[in-house]
Amino acid sequence: MPEAILIGFLFIVSLCLGSFLNVCIWRIPTSQSIVLPGSMCPACKHPIKFYDNIPVISFLILRGRCRGCGASISVRYPLVELATGGLALGTYFKFGISLEALIAFGFICMLLVVALIDIDHRIIPDIISLPAIPAGFIASFFLSSLSWKDSLLGILSGGGILLAVAWLYYRITGKEGMGGGDVKLLAAIGAFTGWQGVIFTVFVSSLAGSISGFILMARSGKTMKMAIPFGPFLSLGAVIYVFWGQELIRWYFRLF
Repeated sequence: MPEAILIGFLFIVSLCLGSFLNVCIWRIPTSQSIVLPGSMCPACKHPIKFYDNIPVISFLILRGRCRGCGASISVRYPLVELATGGLALGTYFKFGISLEALIAFGFICMLLVVALIDIDHRIIPDIISLPAIPAGFIASFFLSSLSWKDSLLGILSGGGILLAVAWLYYRITGKEGMGGGDVKLLAAIGAFTGWQGVIFTVFVSSLAGSISGFILMARSGKTMKMAIPFGPFLSLGAVIYVFWGQELIRWYFRLF
């Protein structure tokens, strides 16, 4: 199969997967089935016809509105679909057609769902993060780049680091500063990336979170009191590690 056709096929399939991820993001936090009922308008609840459920294209044709009630549909739906397509192509160019690419893409899709749920609801559902821990450990037996020992160390260090941070913060301030969902998520990240991935993810997520916090403080002109979800930053750090982590680590140590 010519590469151009293969790339096009992968992109189209991953757009459809992105549509399913939108369903997961919408329904999992409210404990709804992600299978039944079928896709429906968030406003009027009427089922969406198959020809109105084509990823990205239907959104453009309908100009971001429900055909039935005319309610506005969030632009995030096609953006998630396009992001899924782009990430699928990224894993293909990084790993080729391989089991490693499939595992990496599944891991990244999980992180995308977790990040957006955490943004919307300030939670990281256990139904996603907990199964991901043994899944990552099992995957290590099929990956040349990750041994089962590194995966196990990643689980222990991932859960342990944030658990220690949460305990220390509570001891100092008497307040909860780190949710249990973040601890489980980092343990899952460690299962897929090993201890090096955990350290990299913590560094990048802490840096990105701090910068975002400073920007929000500067814009508001006052000290930030509201909680900022950390799951999206952990997910960002893990995705960066999947694509460029080893290269960035080698570059960093070459500086010294």
